[in-house]
Amino acid sequence: MERAFVVTPRELLAFVREKEVKAVDLRFMDFPGLWQHFTIPAEALVESVFQDGIGFDGSSIRGWQSINESDMLVVPVPDTAFIDPFCKDTTLTLICNIQDPLTKEDYTRDPRNVARKAVNYMKEMGIADNALFGPEVEFFVFDDVRYDQDSRSGYYFVDSVEGAWNTGREERPNLGHKLRYKEGYFPCPPSDAMHDLRSEMMLMMIQCGLTVEAHRHEAASGGQGEVDIRHEDLLKMADNVLKYKYVVKNVARRHGKTATFMPKPIFQDHGSGMNVHLSMWRGEDNLFAGSRYAGLSEIAEYAIGGLLKHSPALCAITNPTTNSYKRLVPGYEAPVKLAYSQRNRSAAIRIPVYSPNRNARGIEFRLPDAACNPYLGFAAILMAMIDGIKNKISPGEPLDKDIYDLGAEELAKVKSTPSSLDSALTHLEKDQEFLLQRDVFTPDVIETWIRYKRQNEVEAIRIRPHPHEFALYYDI
Repeated sequence: MERAFVVTPRELLAFVREKEVKAVDLRFMDFPGLWQHFTIPAEALVESVFQDGIGFDGSSIRGWQSINESDMLVVPVPDTAFIDPFCKDTTLTLICNIQDPLTKEDYTRDPRNVARKAVNYMKEMGIADNALFGPEVEFFVFDDVRYDQDSRSGYYFVDSVEGAWNTGREERPNLGHKLRYKEGYFPCPPSDAMHDLRSEMMLMMIQCGLTVEAHRHEAASGGQGEVDIRHEDLLKMADNVLKYKYVVKNVARRHGKTATFMPKPIFQDHGSGMNVHLSMWRGEDNLFAGSRYAGLSEIAEYAIGGLLKHSPALCAITNPTTNSYKRLVPGYEAPVKLAYSQRNRSAAIRIPVYSPNRNARGIEFRLPDAACNPYLGFAAILMAMIDGIKNKISPGEPLDKDIYDLGAEELAKVKSTPSSLDSALTHLEKDQEFLLQRDVFTPDVIETWIRYKRQNEVEAIRIRPHPHEFALYYDI
């Protein structure tokens, strides 16, 4: 689809007629971070819809309206359009903003609105014209998943044809080539049993308008993969992450498999993260490139300072599940120490040095995972960087050592990530002023986020017996 030429409602409607579109799918993001949708016949998409929107029940969306204030509007954004490759009939998908039907104001709890406000705040401050985000989104593809919880039992079970645990399984025949734990990075087929599946994901992403750079097997056994997509401005990249996840899940489903972006589905192996590459630009100039440490500018160092200062609070948004903190533990790919360094993957912030090109310089924030709502996560990251730049927050000295090999005394001097979602939410309660600037995140948004997470996730896990507790305590 020639996205560059489809920018106005009139042009989009001409495209709908040209491609003989039968249905239009309207999508938006709920508060915790899942795409929602409903579908209208193509003839119902008229020019006035892009101005007036279409009504829906906002009280049925997680974290949104009360039942006595349920009416809301979806307002389609023309330049987000793409043809859905998974629908039987030709279907055009449009990403939407959310508005109040009485005031026509953008809804404060619409995550896409929060992301738009963060970008506008950066521009109003005169810091940069653009912030580029390049997430590395990891996932698992399993052949089977089962889980259940009731008053007397609880379990989960995942399986993969290439899982290390299946070397002795009767497969009639078992052909071997299972990936050992932590040794899934870059093997060729037949050990990489997911190659063709990821190629199909890559091609589908391209068809949906994403620019793909590469795909590969990731480090864990049991079907972990990654498709690298080209960096984009914050809002477009958040849109693209949702397309990415949609494509991965549906290609897997098409082949009788299941994909998950759960951060830590396999015990004692690497989890799935979403390292985010970051840079700020004014016109054609990369504001993060300079002559200081690792080729960075002073502004980039201040941005790092902001990220490190606010990381404990950021984790409540960028690592938003109880399972996220099963990944943020020492000894695996994910860093847990709040330090920065060039090339060093054990630090929370890494400065990649792959390219000598000055304009390629940026920073990599390695804490987030793909369970996060990308609009809220990227907006929070940008607000932390802006706070660092605005207040000239020093990141301190870089730590160019393998952090996992530091002695206890030296290690104790380096701050750590929160050890649980509950702890991260407590940090967010104490450190949120940087998010509230210009009402990018409103107090209502942060209060609702903390309340929702505590009631629906932290408490839900806290009150349930864990299977391993029986191994620990049954014979007491």
